[in-house]
This record gives sequence, structure tokens and C-alpha cells, in this order.
Amino acid sequence: MFWEALGSVLLGLALAWAALHRLADRLPPRRTVLVTGVLGALFGALVTHAALGPGFVLGTLLGAVAISAVLLSLLIRPAAHRLRRSAAA
Repeated sequence: MFWEALGSVLLGLALAWAALHRLADRLPPRRTVLVTGVLGALFGALVTHAALGPGFVLGTLLGAVAISAVLLSLLIRPAAHRLRRSAAA
């Protein structure tokens, strides 16, 4: 379980780093994104490991990445350059 947890933390960190570089203008501060990615992956690994049991390392890591990606997607704000229409239009 230790290696699954370590692997999931590293995958969550990599996913958060990639999100920061790709969507930096639409995400909250860097620290928040990195912590959310890591903790989301760790929680995802815990839940997936509990559901699948021992011996499914790849499944556990995929579950960790999925949960981390979902939590990171919740942090994304709308783009600031969208057109806004007035109430009269």
C-alpha cells in the first residue's frame, strides 16, 4: 500500500503541475492547486484500494488519477474574456 500511496501522490502532483501550466489564468493560487491534486490522488487511491483490494496496483493508480482530475476540475473558474450581455439585450 505504501508504494501505491507514493505513486498516487506523485501522479497527483504531476497532474496538478500540468493543470497549472495549461490553465494558470483560470485556477486559484498555486499552493491550493498542488495540495488539491496531491490530496485528491491520495484519497482516490484509498477509495480505489478499498474497493478493489490488494493486488490491483494499476487500477488503484487509475482511480487516484481520476479522483484527482475531478477535484482539480472543480477549481477551474470561467474565462475572464467571455462576452457578457446586459439584461436589456
